[in-house]
Amino acid sequence: MNADQIKGLWKQFRGEARSRWGKLTDDDWTTAEGDVEKLAGRIQEKYGDTREAARERIDALFESLR
Repeated sequence: MNADQIKGLWKQFRGEARSRWGKLTDDDWTTAEGDVEKLAGRIQEKYGDTREAARERIDALFESLR
């Protein structure tokens, strides 16, 4: 998924993702704002996932919203 597609779905994604990754704070979401790599890093920190696993989970959620 490219950056334009991510930005277009970000608000919808953020709402769904907040319920999945409840440990992420408002600051985490503000920092990540539309940047999947930053979000993957935050998920990695809070949940102990590898960056690749976090990215796969993010991509799967975006795909489900399309």
